[in-house]
Amino acid sequence: MIDKIQIQDKRFDLATGAGSDAIHKDPQYSYAVTQLTENGKTGTGLAFTLGAGNDLVCNAAKFYADTLKGIEVEELMGNFGQTFKKLSNEQQFRWLGPHKGVVHLGLASVTNACFDLWAKKRGVPLWKLLIDLSPEEIVNTLDLSYLEDVLTREEAIEMLQSQVASKKSRTGILEKGYSGYDTSVGWFNYDDEKVRENCKKAIDNGFTAMKLKVGSTDPKRDIRRANIVREVAGETSKVMLDANQQWTLPQAISICKELKQMNPYWVEEPTHPDDVLAHQSLAKAITPVKLALGEHVPNRIIFKNYLQTGCTSFAQVDAVRVGGVSEFMTISLMCKKFGVPVVPHVGDMGQLHQHLVLFNHIAMGHEALFLEHIPHLKQHFVNPIKIENGVYITPQETGSSCDLK
Repeated sequence: MIDKIQIQDKRFDLATGAGSDAIHKDPQYSYAVTQLTENGKTGTGLAFTLGAGNDLVCNAAKFYADTLKGIEVEELMGNFGQTFKKLSNEQQFRWLGPHKGVVHLGLASVTNACFDLWAKKRGVPLWKLLIDLSPEEIVNTLDLSYLEDVLTREEAIEMLQSQVASKKSRTGILEKGYSGYDTSVGWFNYDDEKVRENCKKAIDNGFTAMKLKVGSTDPKRDIRRANIVREVAGETSKVMLDANQQWTLPQAISICKELKQMNPYWVEEPTHPDDVLAHQSLAKAITPVKLALGEHVPNRIIFKNYLQTGCTSFAQVDAVRVGGVSEFMTISLMCKKFGVPVVPHVGDMGQLHQHLVLFNHIAMGHEALFLEHIPHLKQHFVNPIKIENGVYITPQETGSSCDLK
């Protein structure tokens, strides 16, 4: 049974300019870390912040983690969906959300530690644990409440069951590896020459997709830099643009129409993440340019609304932002039903998500598109992600690859 709980506040300074975007000019990549120990094996879970307030998330994580003491992990995970529902609706903490902000990030850290411990107890990587579970066992780890109008328990099981026969045909991805895209070529504070130089390096490293931060006070800067990336990357590469919520709807419509000329693969987080209807209006106004969002969408209910409006072309659900692996899988199932690919944001630097995208592809039948790659915290992980020629190499160590040094 879980007999030891430890919560850590871990913060990491970045090199000058790294991690910067139109809103977050000077980030400090940080994790609220939950460690749950059973019989000498320790599960590690992460929630991601940018520094200030990380201690508040740690306090929330401790509140949730303390409720799990004395429970055996196999018993816990056999019906984790009910535990998730109970914790996320705790009568007093729920007032601070519900299902968002500090309290939900704390729950994400604890949830992710549970899944890591489960995989370590079974002696397998998390991706293998998940793809070997039966449809019923997967759905038992999910909380589908408030989704009954679009996804029932029976439908979720049926969707997963329909993919079982073809699972084997998709396991080739384990040998081939999962494609990555370079998100660090164009951080907001980098000058034009640094962006140009980074694009060349990304291409030399095998990447065929890369992302630029936009959202400048002067739209001409965004247009100039976007065209630099397109020029260096060439017409066949995928180039994504990320505004990090900086624009109002009128601004987004105006600048996205100008950016159409460089053929962006998507425009990411163009305006406020809670404004579902603004995204719907924007998507109609700038078609065929596509929208990607989800980095700051905190829960399955708001994702449901985005999917219902039809404005989301790519869902960037992040398991260290929503309520952890459980809610990530719930949202992935909804996306599969609505025909929307899942391309996670990687607040975990890809450590956890390299497992989850393999599960999405093999067990759910999602397209294996690509996974964001951010290299800045590699040296701090016990088993850092491996990427060769722009491709994630399938991790073989037990657990979810989230242990920090």
